[in-house]
Amino acid sequence: MITKMNKYAYLVYHKEYDEFLLRLRDLGVVHIKENKETKGIETFQQILQQRKEIEDMLAFFKTIHEKSETVELAPARPVSVDDYDNMFNALNTLINRKAGLQSRLALLEKDAAYMDSIWGAFDYELLKKLKEAGYSVTFFSTPASEYNKEWEDSYNAIFIKNVQSLSYFITITQGNQPLGLQAEKAKLPEFDLAGLNLRIEQAKNEEEQLNKQIEKHAIDDYNTFVELDNALQNEFNFSSVKVQSLSEADEKLMLLEGWVPQSKATEMEQVLDNGSYFFRKLKINDEDNVPIELKNNKFSALCEPFCKMFSLPNYREFDPTPFFAPFFMLFFGMCFADAGYGLLMMIACAILKGKVDASLKPICSLFQFLGGAALLVGAATGTFFGIALVDVPMLKSVKEYFISSDNMMIISLVVGIIHILFGKCVAALKIISQRGVKYGIAPFAWVFVIIAGLMIFALPELDITLPKMVVNILFGIGGISMAIALLYNTPGKNIFLNFGSGLWNFYNMLSSLLGDTLSYIRLFAIGLTGAILGSVFNNLAITITDGMGIAPKIILMTIILLFGHSLNIILCTISSLIHPLRLVFVEYYKNAGFEGGGSAYEPFKKM
Repeated sequence: MITKMNKYAYLVYHKEYDEFLLRLRDLGVVHIKENKETKGIETFQQILQQRKEIEDMLAFFKTIHEKSETVELAPARPVSVDDYDNMFNALNTLINRKAGLQSRLALLEKDAAYMDSIWGAFDYELLKKLKEAGYSVTFFSTPASEYNKEWEDSYNAIFIKNVQSLSYFITITQGNQPLGLQAEKAKLPEFDLAGLNLRIEQAKNEEEQLNKQIEKHAIDDYNTFVELDNALQNEFNFSSVKVQSLSEADEKLMLLEGWVPQSKATEMEQVLDNGSYFFRKLKINDEDNVPIELKNNKFSALCEPFCKMFSLPNYREFDPTPFFAPFFMLFFGMCFADAGYGLLMMIACAILKGKVDASLKPICSLFQFLGGAALLVGAATGTFFGIALVDVPMLKSVKEYFISSDNMMIISLVVGIIHILFGKCVAALKIISQRGVKYGIAPFAWVFVIIAGLMIFALPELDITLPKMVVNILFGIGGISMAIALLYNTPGKNIFLNFGSGLWNFYNMLSSLLGDTLSYIRLFAIGLTGAILGSVFNNLAITITDGMGIAPKIILMTIILLFGHSLNIILCTISSLIHPLRLVFVEYYKNAGFEGGGSAYEPFKKM
């Protein structure tokens, strides 16, 4: 359900305004009404940029924490927003130094690999001594096919080796003798191999020291950065509220409007009365964008993320979550449709609930319910890890109680019709709550027309024969309902306009009803596909291992079954989530007249 809200206006003397806002923030119950856009304000952009940098830094710290089995984080130190630059710059300097060192280390290792693989270990000092003695040593490379042995006599060339179709060699010439070789001079690193290895070792030691310093920051500063992020958030919220304030009476008075849940309104009024602040409860108008806070029972609350994924309802309609939650669980079970998979999901989620963070426990609880639905539907259809229980000799006595594929298709259509009619009833109730009873009569009349038509024309197709008197009563109900739907669909308007509008509504209803209903056949099709795929992997494991010894047979069967059923479970989970969501967001929301567009209730409070 949607929490009821009160709308308030606050009028405060400008010298007391900051103190008032601090008290309002401590209360943490008022959702401030937005009067102005804040995206273009430079101060806000700077705070958002700082928070993004802190978010990235905290993510970086977490990668460091994950490398250690046990990490005891230091408590947060007292910080202010002014400390941000010093903390961030000090840490960023270390990170940049490490990045630069890693680039340098990569170049050194590349040069060392080049020297070691081609020229080997020699001392650059020897080259200097030869040069001082009047001899020049030059390093060359040339395609192996173009190396000329005559160079060995003409230029004292010394062949070193061939590497990847290139020949490497050196020449030893006296003085500045010109060389007319058709070869490319090799560019040597700044240091010889021994010098490169020494600098690599130094760079690695320096990197290790930097890593220790960064790891220390990751432990000592993590919670401090969290508190700093909260401080920036508080500054942003406080400044944002001041921007939303309106000046009155030559800027002597500050006017602010906000929303408070009715359950918390009395407490807020008592606190502000003690502070002698003026406030007034206002009437909520149709154009007001009232913030939305959802409050549901434990089961329906698990499905609230799905509702928020599409859109929050607006304040003038119903919260769709408790209405679609049971159907979503049923749809998931019909798509998953395997008792073994459902049981496995329930057990796995029960184990995970004891190990995951508190924020992930509701997801585990949700999938426990969904697994339970899959277990029930799978038991009803007789599917257990791809095994058709109807073919198991031991279950021959209960064979007739399993639901067949043909019946499952019919059940999918029946469930779809019920879901559509339920949505239309919700839409009619919503119209009554928004506009009055007379406006909901025609929508309910269409529901009776559909029900009467289905009972008259659809039940005989299922070999269900109704007594003639019942059929006549249904014709009467359908006729009266049709007349109301055609002639009273817009109370207060001309009867001919109503009739034309009613015919148009009738055409739209017939054209959409068939398409919407057929969408529910996929519940049966997806469930059948999963069962067939599971059966295929079972048969594959049996046929491939036929004729093998016991030990290799068990090993290979286990591998095939684990891989096959794991893949099937993943595919079934994806399809069993996506299609039920589609049925909710498209078929149900359309028939229930869901409008959406609500904004979340976000009270002004201290982080």
